[in-house]
Amino acid sequence: MIITRATEYAVRAVLHMAKQPTGEVVYKKDICAAQDVTPAFLTKILQPLIKCGIVASQRGVGGGFYLVKDPSEITLFDIIASQEGPLYINQCLIDKDACARHTSCPVHGVWGEIRENFSSILRNYTFAELLRREETGEF
Repeated sequence: MIITRATEYAVRAVLHMAKQPTGEVVYKKDICAAQDVTPAFLTKILQPLIKCGIVASQRGVGGGFYLVKDPSEITLFDIIASQEGPLYINQCLIDKDACARHTSCPVHGVWGEIRENFSSILRNYTFAELLRREETGEF
């Protein structure tokens, strides 16, 4: 699985906004310039985040985007799930009827475990933590 370019830019845009006080509007043009993304693509990738209540927009001359939630309340999982939808490793985790072997397959449980661990790790990383890592150079 490779995350999409939209997801990558969504993470970067949220990280950019997280550097501002919660609720402070960041101009669209500033996000675009800092993240090297077109205005149309930025708007497209932020729409799912607006739907999820993570980001809000302000129209008009001073328009832009801002975080609705504090960076400590936003996780990498939240951003990836908003862009990609539910995280599944294999079709059998989506629909048990997709595979006739789900009751006898030794890998089925492993796929579920991988999915849970992957999701758990993504939930452990908040944007406050990512900002801290950026400030300390902990890459």
